[in-house]
Amino acid sequence: MADKAGLAGIAERLSDIPVIIAALALSVGVVWLVSSDALLTGVFLAAMIVFAALAWSVSRRQAAEAAPEFAHPDWSVTVAALEHVDHAVAVTDRAGRLTCANSGYENAFDGLGAPAALTLDEGSQESLSSAARAALRDGQAQCEIVHRSAENPALPVRWGVNVRRAGRGDDFLVWTFSREGRREVVTDLAEQLRGRLGKGLGRAGISAALVAPDGMMIAASPSFAERATGDAGADLAGTPFVALLTQDEDECIGWSREGGQGAPLVLYHVPAADPDLAEDPDPETTPSLLLAVEAAQGLGGNAGGSGAAPHLEALLSQLPLGLGMADRDGRLLFANPAFMRAAGREGQLPPTYPTDLVVREDKRALSEAIRRFAQGPATAGDIAIRLASQPDEPVSLSLAGVRGLGEAAVLLGLTDTSEETRLKRQVAQATKMQAVGQLAGGVAHDFNNVLTAILGTCDLMLMRHTPGDSDYDDIQQIRANSNRAASLTRQLLAFSRQQTLRPEVLQLPDVVADVSQMLRRLIGEKIQLVVTHDRDLGPVRADPTQLEQVIVNLAVNARDAMQMQGGSRAGDGSGTLTLSTRRVTTTDVQALRSEIIPAGEYTALIVEDTGAGIPPEVLGKIFEPFFTTKEQGKGTGLGLSTVYGIVKQSGGFIFAESEVGKGTRFIVYLPVHHIVPGSAEDKGGKAPAPEVAPSQWAGGGAILLVEDEDTVRIVAERALTRQGYAVTCARDGEEGLEIVREGGTFDLVVSDVVMPTLDGPAMAREIRKLAPGLPVLFMSGYAEEQLRKEIGLSNAFFMPKPFSVQQLSEKVGDVLARAARR
Repeated sequence: MADKAGLAGIAERLSDIPVIIAALALSVGVVWLVSSDALLTGVFLAAMIVFAALAWSVSRRQAAEAAPEFAHPDWSVTVAALEHVDHAVAVTDRAGRLTCANSGYENAFDGLGAPAALTLDEGSQESLSSAARAALRDGQAQCEIVHRSAENPALPVRWGVNVRRAGRGDDFLVWTFSREGRREVVTDLAEQLRGRLGKGLGRAGISAALVAPDGMMIAASPSFAERATGDAGADLAGTPFVALLTQDEDECIGWSREGGQGAPLVLYHVPAADPDLAEDPDPETTPSLLLAVEAAQGLGGNAGGSGAAPHLEALLSQLPLGLGMADRDGRLLFANPAFMRAAGREGQLPPTYPTDLVVREDKRALSEAIRRFAQGPATAGDIAIRLASQPDEPVSLSLAGVRGLGEAAVLLGLTDTSEETRLKRQVAQATKMQAVGQLAGGVAHDFNNVLTAILGTCDLMLMRHTPGDSDYDDIQQIRANSNRAASLTRQLLAFSRQQTLRPEVLQLPDVVADVSQMLRRLIGEKIQLVVTHDRDLGPVRADPTQLEQVIVNLAVNARDAMQMQGGSRAGDGSGTLTLSTRRVTTTDVQALRSEIIPAGEYTALIVEDTGAGIPPEVLGKIFEPFFTTKEQGKGTGLGLSTVYGIVKQSGGFIFAESEVGKGTRFIVYLPVHHIVPGSAEDKGGKAPAPEVAPSQWAGGGAILLVEDEDTVRIVAERALTRQGYAVTCARDGEEGLEIVREGGTFDLVVSDVVMPTLDGPAMAREIRKLAPGLPVLFMSGYAEEQLRKEIGLSNAFFMPKPFSVQQLSEKVGDVLARAARR
């Protein structure tokens, strides 16, 4: 703007030049006519030109001096701009003097004092001073302070402070104060009591005050201030609460300023605690909301005698605490939204009777408790009830008899424990699954010993019978049933994560492709199979055979669910089974906000069906062993428990999502296996080639057989003897060690792992001291991975139970062949 003004002045002066030149020519002509002297005329012309140049120079300097400068800052404009900022903002100069501030700063810090002059504790004051110095030096700084306002000293507020250097000469500091954390219940109540809630309570005849644990007032409604002091605008913060009340010889409470001449008061006490806290509020640290109501107003009935006092409804509907009131006949007079939310009926109208909220077995107990508290002395207590919305989880209902305000009534208190219940259920489920897993592993171990003896005996009997014998088919039936039982034990071991896995580095789409053809025959022609894969999937490390079992089990469950939906809806049992793989990045995991899955990269396997869905009450039990919703004889209840065990043993996670009538989705997350370049696994994502099995041992040998189960030991001895081995038997580890100490020499030790007194690994270590390098073949009903750390021996081999006679002979031959090549 200044440049435009200067240009305009120059243009104006340039427009006067012709006039000046004409006047100069006229003057020169006059001098020539008067003097007729050319020299005099020339001197006059030169002098006029010099004077014109001087005048031009002076005029330009004056124009430059008259150019407008920046005006002195108008701080009222700055304050007007800061009023639209949500935070408390102040501006100070280098000397720390307050230059301007918005109303948010004035309201938060009791006036317009500079930040350096705020009433703070020593630590907060030092933080402000350090932040100011750092901002002047570095341009910006942050700190945190705690401020106690003069209005509410019992309510400390934590502020985050940002200090920034500003101004043309960096002569000012801009202070931005941001209130940290969520608003506390006490702060909310204090503000509401001073505002519209307090005014509404006053119109209903209720005087309310918020009192600290030490008895000092934090805030009061206008009606309380007016009744206590005669001034509705009086500030009672920091005033002792008991100083405002008096008690006569009849123990009636009244206002002190009325000198015992007013109507008696009834005080109601409500802890001002956060309803989201799981534990009970501490009375020594929790402020109290005290309600003062004149006894003459009455309570427990409206004009018709069936409703609650309107002023109490207005109060309790605003509180975050679950409160309701019932009369002596057990009718629910009212219940605030927090009460209905805690009862599992959020958004619904309160029922006629509070007993309608509980299960049938608890109705009588609750009705009698309400009648007892309504008719007896004014006491309080708790009763355990089971809500109809969550019948499996007892909750605590508080009851307090109300007296002195008309008809007797009972105040009911209920806390929303849904989050606490969910956490308890998760912990209980995890504990139960762990205990059942340990039990399943122990049962499977003992059962495997029994099956080993049965299978071995059947094999030995079949050696003496040929097809066509009268007993041959019966023995084969026994053997088939034993193999079926062995399959069940493998499922138990899978659930308890104690089975032997053979992990490989593989791609999930390859496993899905291998099993897809079998799935198409398994699910039938009416169900459509859809397979999709993401790109750039990371490899996983898992047992491919076990992963195939996971896919098959989930597909079979999906097929049954779709057939069930067809049967229940008179349909044809058709549907769509979708198998898909998906790449899950670290960002995707963080977006899930799951407390179970750690951040990282995963490859997900998703099995989704369009079946009947799983009811919510059943969804939390589907991974438990022997739990099934199928008809008797159509399922063992081990399918999903096996899936759960395989996934967990592979280091993954499995989740189920379902909606009744729309289908179910199972999501399996397997961690991406990062291959180290140059390692044996670095083969383009392909699994390493399997090791070629050694040739069978052709010669005999001396074998020490150590087994505490008599039936297993007898079968193993007979099987090895028939193969030409010289077998020496021992009933436990001590006996086997003693045989070696007495000079027995052997080519191989075949031993059980878990035995009384001296177990297999301990015995093998002692034998190795006498015969170093002697190979040991361990056999056990437990898993190899579970026992590897306990065994910790080189040149040691493992064979899981149950095994057949042929499997035992082949394994012993392989071990002896390996030992011969060493």
